[in-house]
Amino acid sequence: MRPTRTIESCCAEHTFPTTTAELIEAHGETELELPGGVVTLGEVLGRLPGERFETAEDARLMTYSVLSEDAIGRKGYSDRDPRCPGEELPRLVSL
Repeated sequence: MRPTRTIESCCAEHTFPTTTAELIEAHGETELELPGGVVTLGEVLGRLPGERFETAEDARLMTYSVLSEDAIGRKGYSDRDPRCPGEELPRLVSL
């Protein structure tokens, strides 16, 4: 399951306000499938020791903010970003 859906589901099931420790106790074993591998929610939340979350939204946003580079797929890749001034364009290929 996508990490965003998994994190949202865990937050929706939990009662707020809560702490990092309470979230880890309740949902720490939940696995997040990332493009770069699998990580548990407990590992991710472990990067936020001693935090208190007033709402599910607070918990979701903070959890997203501490996901590792494994969550972004190809680092620095985008086929939608405009080219920088002076950057050479790739050679066009006709299919």
